[in-house]
Amino acid sequence: MGRLGGILILSCFFHTLLAHNDFYTSIGQMTDLLYIEKDLVTSLKDYIKAEESKLDQVKKWADKLDSLTSTATQDPEGFLGHPVNAFKLMKRLNTEWGDLENMVLKDTSDGFISNLTIQRQYFPTDEDQTGAAKALLRLQDTYMLDANTISIGNLPGVTHKSPMTVEDCYELGKISYTDADYYHTELWMTQALKQLDEGEESPIDKTTVIDYLSYAIYQQGELERALELTKRLLKLDPTHQRANGNLKYFEFQLEKQRKQEEVQKAKATQTSQVKLNDTEKREAQRKRSKDPLPERKVYERLCRGEGIKMTPRRQSRLFCRYYDNDHNPHFLLAPVKQEDEWDKPRIVRFHEIISDSEIAKVKELAKPRLRRATISNPITGVLETAHYRISKSAWLTAYEHPMIEKINQRIEDLTGLEMDTAEELQVANYGVGGQYEPHFDFGRKDEPDAFKELGTGNRIATWLFYMSDVAAGGATVFPDVGAAVWPKKGTAVFWYNLFPSGEGDYSTRHAACPVLVGNKWVSNKWIHERGQEFRRPCALDETAS
Repeated sequence: MGRLGGILILSCFFHTLLAHNDFYTSIGQMTDLLYIEKDLVTSLKDYIKAEESKLDQVKKWADKLDSLTSTATQDPEGFLGHPVNAFKLMKRLNTEWGDLENMVLKDTSDGFISNLTIQRQYFPTDEDQTGAAKALLRLQDTYMLDANTISIGNLPGVTHKSPMTVEDCYELGKISYTDADYYHTELWMTQALKQLDEGEESPIDKTTVIDYLSYAIYQQGELERALELTKRLLKLDPTHQRANGNLKYFEFQLEKQRKQEEVQKAKATQTSQVKLNDTEKREAQRKRSKDPLPERKVYERLCRGEGIKMTPRRQSRLFCRYYDNDHNPHFLLAPVKQEDEWDKPRIVRFHEIISDSEIAKVKELAKPRLRRATISNPITGVLETAHYRISKSAWLTAYEHPMIEKINQRIEDLTGLEMDTAEELQVANYGVGGQYEPHFDFGRKDEPDAFKELGTGNRIATWLFYMSDVAAGGATVFPDVGAAVWPKKGTAVFWYNLFPSGEGDYSTRHAACPVLVGNKWVSNKWIHERGQEFRRPCALDETAS
């Protein structure tokens, strides 16, 4: 008997009391109360059993999260550096804690409910959960990972291995389905079904997963597979209305497709086929081989470390050296380590150029101010967020802390460029699958007003500090030339965006690859033209180095 039954019995009991309020005068009537009390005890035990079951679920949930949060808070950045951990955190706080709240909403623990209700206003939103899911899909594509590899948490450099449940896989498939992304819907619904077939317990049943999966496969034109899955669904649930309708529709479409193929085949045998001779074939192959890969493909290859390697001859021209920038007094007795990363455009890396204590202070100053990074709209010039730049950033001015002034001075001493007209130090922290797709740092000719409001001219050069190591992914790549620079804590890279003539160097188009595992912190200084007239004189040759 449930809680409702207990309420009904209590109602009857109170009606009896109202009708016969002198029970003590009749033993016969008092015996009725014994049966009422017995029913009440039975009802109370049912209530206790239900509450114990509920509390048992809550206890298991609390024990699991206690263990998880204890581990996670020992190394928060390392833990969230695993994209699956970050996604599951978004999912837990946005969805699962809400489910828990609903489950215990009528419990007597008013303090807990009040606290949870207050804290929920600070929880991630649906947008956060969807964003983390899409980041996982982006990592899957960029680094060519299969769904099973991600699901079991077997990613390179992982210290906090985190497997995905059927519900997690289903969630990714469902988000993909909502975006009509049937390719990823298939991958993740297939993974969810695989884990169900292997015996994993889940509130998500096979019929629900197969329903999504069959439709996603149908949308990709694979009628036979969609039909087979629909038949499997009907074995599990013969009364499934949509599956019964789909079965007839898929069979009809498949028969129609077969007839069309037969007609086309008959026509093909009646028509003489014009075949390319060997010379034409070679010419077609030559043209295909000269077609450049789309930038996106080049970018992803570089992110995976599969870019075109520099020839040995060019490699031999790259050196490491101790550098003091023509006897700069600050580095005369202790020159810094400089390494050539690339020749054209020339990219150099400075080693051990920012200390751990400086990094800690920069992060401490930046963390409270981190906001979603923006880009300048090339048409309107207005700053706005974009799906291809996933990070948060903050700006640190020289006057707010002596260490920032010291860092700015170090950049000036090593580059020989004026810092008074440079932009403030920008600190960026990349999120789950954090990236910044290919872009230019300088304003092109079709963006004459890109930095007009600054009044300091175009961005002549870029200085980029790496303030953390990244376990996997996160490289800075230059798709036009095939360069890839990997993060190394305490180092900085530097390159010129403009030729000495003031013309833009389009080979400096670059990107920040998605962070696969780890936590990427960088800080950069964009140096402008004004004030560099005598420090880097203009050249007559448009592309002079």
